[in-house]
Amino acid sequence: MLLGAVTMASFTFAQENMPISSKMKTDNNVAPFSKASAYRTWSFGVNGGVLAPAVVTGGHNDFSNWEVNAGYGGYLKKQFTHNFGLQADFFRGTLKADNSTTNTNGPALANTPYKSFETEIKWNATLSGVYNIGNFNILNRQSYVTPYISAGAGLMGYQPILTNNAGLVIDYNKGENIHELVVPVGLGLKFMVTKGINIDLGYKMNFVDGDNLDGYYRLPSSDKFSYGYGGLEFALGNKSKPQLAFTNPAASLEKDYVAKYDDLKAQLDASKNNTEVNALKDQVNKLMTDSDGDGVSDFYDKCPNTPKGTAVDGSGCELPKMEAPKPVTYIITEEDKKVVSDAIKNLEFDFNKATIRATSYTTLDKVANLIVSKNLSLKLAGHTDSKGSDAYNMKLSKDRAESVKAYLVSKGTNSSRVEATGYGENQPIDTNGTEMGRQNNRRVEFTLYN
Repeated sequence: MLLGAVTMASFTFAQENMPISSKMKTDNNVAPFSKASAYRTWSFGVNGGVLAPAVVTGGHNDFSNWEVNAGYGGYLKKQFTHNFGLQADFFRGTLKADNSTTNTNGPALANTPYKSFETEIKWNATLSGVYNIGNFNILNRQSYVTPYISAGAGLMGYQPILTNNAGLVIDYNKGENIHELVVPVGLGLKFMVTKGINIDLGYKMNFVDGDNLDGYYRLPSSDKFSYGYGGLEFALGNKSKPQLAFTNPAASLEKDYVAKYDDLKAQLDASKNNTEVNALKDQVNKLMTDSDGDGVSDFYDKCPNTPKGTAVDGSGCELPKMEAPKPVTYIITEEDKKVVSDAIKNLEFDFNKATIRATSYTTLDKVANLIVSKNLSLKLAGHTDSKGSDAYNMKLSKDRAESVKAYLVSKGTNSSRVEATGYGENQPIDTNGTEMGRQNNRRVEFTLYN
């Protein structure tokens, strides 16, 4: 079986040098990023091989000279991704060993009451996770050989029979099965020989949770045995679907890209000989051509050869030149000045605050209307008397000017048309030595300008 698998692997590797059309089509044109339902994910296998009460990591249990005996089994597997699946295994077989002095496995054990043992494994049922190491091959479009590793746990039932040094046969458990937990760890190779059949070769180490596999408790360590096998795996489901475990995702992407490219190229090649398409291309070229660069195609341009940079209408003809409007300057009249003067006379604030009294609203409304209707600008200059500190008076004068500006803006005046400045006590118009003089100095001046 091993020789046949190697021969088949050599044949499939040789296929990699053939054209794609000559290869076995295993991907069945499954679109990239398809769900697992697009593949065959269930499979079952049968196998046969050899059992031995020893493993490659060392240790021969409680007898020195182990023998090789036959075993057989089967499994059911569910593949979840390209790399990972769960596998339920079942197998049976026989384990034998003795403690003879003429052996190749080591010297006979001293001080042991038993000459040999034979254990029949009635059943062994385990569930293992199987990880495919090499189904993704960046050098080849299709994987035909997949190495894998597995590990799991389960339960086994067995009956050990011992023969002591006097030749007496002893039934260890009086004809009843012993049940123990077993942990299988394995590795193997699978060879895909057809779309739904694989050759499966592997080696599995089984670690038993007990020291009674051979019926003899001698050392404080658990017993173990190995199973080397070969078999066949059969994919279940729609025969037209590929096996998920042997699908190369990168190859699926590449094939999808090549197929779309070939289809587009075929359409373009076909269009080259299409008279209607060529006529349409000529029409489009005419619509796209703009010889004088005025933004109107020659097909619609009624005024060709327009000088570069000339503004044109939809027909490509030069637009009439428009003269820029001359700015209008409004002359401020005496009546306008009177409106401002009345506002200044009637402007009152709360004592020592920037709050405008309601009695000033009527004349301020007239000023706002004047600025808006005649597009004028206004400068507001706040002043105080000499009482209080310079800093306080400067702030109060600025706040009062800003308060007047805020009111005018609330009445529709453009804020950019009103300038508010505070001068404090620095520009008196009367003496600060009398109450009347100080009252005259407490003011907000209005200056109209274009």
